[in-house]
Amino acid sequence: MRTDDAFSVSVETLEKKFADFVAVNKITFSVKPGEIFGFLGPNGAGKSTTIRMLCGILSPTSGKGQVGGYDIIRQQDRIKENIGYMSQKFSLYNDLTVEENINFYSGIYRIPKDKIAKRKEWVLQMAGLTDLRSSFTYTLSGGWKQRLALGCAIIHEPQIVFLDEPTSGTDPISRKRFWDLIKAMTKEGVTVFVTTHYMEEAENCDRIALIYQGGIIAAGSPSELKNNFMKEQVLQIRMPGIDDWLKKLSSIESVKDAALFGDSAHLITLNAQATGEKVREFFLQSNLKDYTIKEIAPSLEDVFVSLIETNDREKHYNESGKS
Repeated sequence: MRTDDAFSVSVETLEKKFADFVAVNKITFSVKPGEIFGFLGPNGAGKSTTIRMLCGILSPTSGKGQVGGYDIIRQQDRIKENIGYMSQKFSLYNDLTVEENINFYSGIYRIPKDKIAKRKEWVLQMAGLTDLRSSFTYTLSGGWKQRLALGCAIIHEPQIVFLDEPTSGTDPISRKRFWDLIKAMTKEGVTVFVTTHYMEEAENCDRIALIYQGGIIAAGSPSELKNNFMKEQVLQIRMPGIDDWLKKLSSIESVKDAALFGDSAHLITLNAQATGEKVREFFLQSNLKDYTIKEIAPSLEDVFVSLIETNDREKHYNESGKS
């Protein structure tokens, strides 16, 4: 893989259409060598389509880009040879053992014979599967499969790794262990491009691009997104049966949006103090006393909710102006 470029990944006005549907709408971004770059958005936002174009699986409709110095349109085969790619479905063969899966991918990536044994042991140790090397893959838990899939994707020691929703369907403990592996990889200089819809995971990324309806609506480090893109303030409400009260809380004047966060609700508003008084007045009228309310720093999910709401409002305004 070439190393003479300032960015491991860069795209300019990248677009992908399927008939009349625009899946990716002329996006531009770049990824620095050795960083964890998060590509966040809800299902259907364009994350997987983008990652498939970057991995040489799909051809763009228009735009340009490079991965590891190779052109995403003219040099797709070279890109495939030099990257690691882990899809959200864990491309493993369930009827093969752990070791047989590793052997298979060693062949796919043409690992030299004198290196196969060493790389196989590395994958088994990294994934924690040394004692399960003879187990059939279908017997493994989601977390074990996840780590085995990662090991198979990077057995050829690529300097750029693409992970498409890698933690989807796994438990929180497995997700944490997986992110520990990702961080260890970047300490060795590997660039990691990861897509996810788990907002709390984004705190692990060096930089993030938020994608919605095919377009990038914000980009920056987690702290930059929270400090520079969130104009509103956030109130946290805790009370029994908060689910049943969310709709009523969202209808209070000055509440721009309300969303559930575990056993609490986050209210987005331009004036937390004034809105807090209105919420207390509402609870008083409803004869509710068992609650807590406080202003908190916005989470990345709060930022994303706010940006989506603003995006939808501006889009509606523009469309109304044209009609």
